[in-house]
Amino acid sequence: MDASEDYAIVGSIITHARAAQGRFETGATQARYDQAALAAGWAIMEPARNRALAELAVKTTGLGNVPDKITKNHRKTLGLLRDIKDIKTQGIISDDPATGITEIARPIGVVGAVVPSTNPAATPANNIINALKCGNAVVVAPSPKGVASCEMLLDYIYVEFDKLGLERDLVQMIPAPGSKAKTQAMMELCDRVICTGSQNNVERAQTCGTPAVAVGVGNVTVIVDETANLAQAAQKITASKTFDNATSCSSENSMIVVDAIYDDFVEALAAEGGALVKDEAAIVAKLWPDGHLNRSVIAQDADAMIDALEMRGQVPDDTKFLVVETDGIGAEHPLSGEKLSRVAALYRAPDYKGALAIAERILTYQGGGHSIGIHTADDARAVALGAAMPTCRVIVNQAHTFATGGSFSNGMSFSLSMGCGSWGGNSIDDNLHWKHFIQSTKIIREIPTKEPALKDVFGGYWTEAGK
Repeated sequence: MDASEDYAIVGSIITHARAAQGRFETGATQARYDQAALAAGWAIMEPARNRALAELAVKTTGLGNVPDKITKNHRKTLGLLRDIKDIKTQGIISDDPATGITEIARPIGVVGAVVPSTNPAATPANNIINALKCGNAVVVAPSPKGVASCEMLLDYIYVEFDKLGLERDLVQMIPAPGSKAKTQAMMELCDRVICTGSQNNVERAQTCGTPAVAVGVGNVTVIVDETANLAQAAQKITASKTFDNATSCSSENSMIVVDAIYDDFVEALAAEGGALVKDEAAIVAKLWPDGHLNRSVIAQDADAMIDALEMRGQVPDDTKFLVVETDGIGAEHPLSGEKLSRVAALYRAPDYKGALAIAERILTYQGGGHSIGIHTADDARAVALGAAMPTCRVIVNQAHTFATGGSFSNGMSFSLSMGCGSWGGNSIDDNLHWKHFIQSTKIIREIPTKEPALKDVFGGYWTEAGK
């Protein structure tokens, strides 16, 4: 199939989506948008469907594990639905007599969502729910390995749509086989691109000519200082690092531990299943055998990972992940980057100041803008970290994977896509959420003149600097 045929196929999908969106918006009420969003939410959260989607995702992508996929599908969707429950996205959303401005919520139109294979059901569902909540139609472009999961998710959504009399064309996907040409056509023809996934996809999204919201690279590093509760820090890092076999962009990739508590923390990690490995070269050779990450290690269960890295018998039988000592940072030291596996780099810092220097070097190399973690009893350090590091999020005393994308025990928006600001080459520095799926029209009325005199503006400046 040549590019023109791909373009025609996708063009027809977008045309049907745009027509359905127009009918969805005409005469709409907030209840209509809310019910559509809830329909998509129940499509993935209903327990039997959730399990089927999780099992299919692991079977077809070979990434992650079923129990954690089930948890992720449930919690991410439930949290999102909680976040948007009382948000007004239809009709007049603000009316300020003081400014004379009335603001009316308006859909964007057709949203094109590029989604990764790491979360082939949860990420599409998140995008679909946000799009419908704001009155849009949505077309999803899954990765090749994620096609089957996306097809199943849409089938479940259609069952719920049929109950409500909603048009199926509101939610569509690029048909199999997926291709870069089809995805490119979708990005060029839709009204807004939402892109999560490889940096190749992000670059194409941001240069396609359609306004795009994309996210950056994850490479989370976490500092453990001398004031931290070491047992709690070890437990949280282990739970986070091993969740869904480290498929998350929020999974800890590096730990920086100050010298004063280094040995004690290594012991605390060992008690949780984190096995210390001092032969960095051996791990690097097996994890990047040809300069690329070993697919037999990526997002695999602990036993499979240990066998692929030929570490059987060299680490305890109850090992959950490997903790590899290193001091190298940069392209020639791949352990300092994202590993997408149950392998974490461990850095020993002479003191807290030294830990900061290591963290900044890692983020400058990879992962700038995404997030950094700190385990400490000194909250002032966390605040100072946020003022100094090239990061959009500082996660304090929490399991990073569960916290960064929203948690029921913190105030972040539930999302599977983290904007990384200018540090990560993104237009947003927030978690992707409903505000990125909506626009507004302002009605502007004349109000009494409020023009200041020059002295009201420059008086203080003139006093200090002169005219």
